[in-house]
Order: sequence, then structure tokens, then C-alpha cells
Amino acid sequence: MLIINIIIGLALLTVFASLIMGALNMRKGGTEARLKSNKLMRLRVAAQFVAVIALILMVYLRSKSTGA
Repeated sequence: MLIINIIIGLALLTVFASLIMGALNMRKGGTEARLKSNKLMRLRVAAQFVAVIALILMVYLRSKSTGA
């Protein structure tokens, strides 16, 4: 269970960091800034996917271990 908690924590930190960095980067002008913001937002979506899958897996494993 510990590894799932670590994965969830890292995924949530990645979501938060990429969201902040992407939002701050959007304030800059130019094509390069726009492309970097787009990449950061894709990273955020991927990290959210990992976090959701890990949460679902954790709930599933806990329900199996408690017999509920």
C-alpha cells in the first residue's frame, strides 16, 4: 500500500506544479511560451490520469483486504 500512496502523492504534486508552471508561462507572449504551456498542460492531464488510476487501485485493494 505504501507504494500506491507514494505514487498518488507524486502524481498530485506533479499536477499542482505543472498547473502553476503552465499558468505562469501563459502570461508570457510568443509562440515558444504557448508551446511550453501546452506541453505542461499535457503533463498535468497525464499526471491526473495516473493519480486517478492509483486512487481506484488503492480503493480496490483496500476493499479486497478488508473483505467489504
